[in-house]
Amino acid sequence: MSTGSLKSRLHSLLEPLAVADGYDVEDVVVTPAGNRRLVRVLADRDGGITLDDIATLSRTVSDALDASDLMGATPYVLEVSSPGVDHPLTLARHWRRATGRLVSVSVAGVAGAGQLTARVTGVEGEVVGFSLPDGTEVAHPLSALGKGTVQVEFSRPGVPDDLEDVEELDHEDATAEEVKA
Repeated sequence: MSTGSLKSRLHSLLEPLAVADGYDVEDVVVTPAGNRRLVRVLADRDGGITLDDIATLSRTVSDALDASDLMGATPYVLEVSSPGVDHPLTLARHWRRATGRLVSVSVAGVAGAGQLTARVTGVEGEVVGFSLPDGTEVAHPLSALGKGTVQVEFSRPGVPDDLEDVEELDHEDATAEEVKA
């Protein structure tokens, strides 16, 4: 079975289980690692994902993989993680979860827009709102936006420093690994 086919079959197996628990499977990555495979499942949800969420989802994913024959006889390492700030913003839910964050994105079909660096103000349907550095509010259809990237900020406006550290830990460093033989 090709890696691409395995990836889509794993995603099809895991997505309904994750959604039932309130999570979205953002990506499934399968890579060879010596005589094993690394199965990395990236998951998120509105409000962010905590270490407890990762542990719960890791057990669900592990049980599902054990009950299926998708992995065959090859041993694998399971890693369940959050997408982190480097994961591209491509879907409306990604942009919604980035509300309040500074992002960089290319905008197509808008005269003079080109590359945009602005703060996401919200998402309504298929339209993403932005606040430009000069305070101007603009909105662009999701279809005109390229893959957005969250810009790392050491101090975000309106977020107390002590809360920002907790949010970053919960959302970006949450990972659980399990070795399956």
